[in-house]
Amino acid sequence: MTNKTINPKPPHEAGFHKADWPFYWITQTSSRYMQVMEQRLKDIGMDIAYWRVLMSLYEDQALSISEISTFCIIKPNTATKIIQRMTAQGLVTTAPSERDGRRTEVRLTEAGHTMRREARAIADEIFARAFEDLSREEQMVLNLLLEKVFNKLD
Repeated sequence: MTNKTINPKPPHEAGFHKADWPFYWITQTSSRYMQVMEQRLKDIGMDIAYWRVLMSLYEDQALSISEISTFCIIKPNTATKIIQRMTAQGLVTTAPSERDGRRTEVRLTEAGHTMRREARAIADEIFARAFEDLSREEQMVLNLLLEKVFNKLD
């Protein structure tokens, strides 16, 4: 990164350069990450949707389909279809919540945990390559800045 002051012009103004626009880099980075992950996950018979579901369930142990759709940034009916496929493959189980019988909870099976570990190893390799030139402090600053921007987009 250079030391020049970045003062991006709005896209409708003359002199606009996409490389000075933060959203350009946010979308480019996200798109590249998805392309790389999708290609690598394909090697183990998985896609991005499965990856997101497996990781959200690993962190939270049991989630409703509504929570999964929120965390995975997918529509509830899409989440339902993914969970049905994953259930048929023995990767997750579904059961009524003990606290609220109206809510169906989804949990990883042992096979789901195994697939998650394989996918996590791939994600860790991609992460290491993508962030090898950033210090831990720079990574933390990046996360804080992205979270700050995200929270302003409500």
